[in-house]
Amino acid sequence: MSATLIIFCVMAAITLASALMTILSKNTIHSAIYLVISFFSIAGHYLMFNAQFLAVVHIIVYSGAIMVLFLFTIMLMNLNKENEPHKAALSKIAAVVAACILALVLLAAFVKSKPIVGEYPTTGEDFQSIKVLGQVLMNEYMVPFEFATVLLLTAMIGAVLLSKKEKTQRNG
Repeated sequence: MSATLIIFCVMAAITLASALMTILSKNTIHSAIYLVISFFSIAGHYLMFNAQFLAVVHIIVYSGAIMVLFLFTIMLMNLNKENEPHKAALSKIAAVVAACILALVLLAAFVKSKPIVGEYPTTGEDFQSIKVLGQVLMNEYMVPFEFATVLLLTAMIGAVLLSKKEKTQRNG
């Protein structure tokens, strides 16, 4: 086994274990920390693909900005076990059924997919350069980029509004 394959397998195991712990963790702060570990291991995969710029941007955007947003949302909403309503058995069963259906669809898509066999056409252009990435982002993907910005802003405003305490009226 080559060193690259060993590193890939270790990184994949870290990614899968931390993603699983994100889902299974009872404490929301621990879950967020496991998600950060998963983000860092995915950035390691980008480094293995020789996509250094993408790895750095992934760390800055996801591990930095998005996780700070998640942590602020968790802290603002003050998620405590005592205040959390108990879920009905029917909703738990529906969640398990939905997860199983999603897993089956993903498995079917994976099984039906066919690898591309043959030569890849190359243009000789360096797609790792920041200049090329900036031109593509600001020309071809400008509208989706702006939609993502508006979506994140809306999510942040929604999190603040959800966490806002309602004023109680005094009966005098």
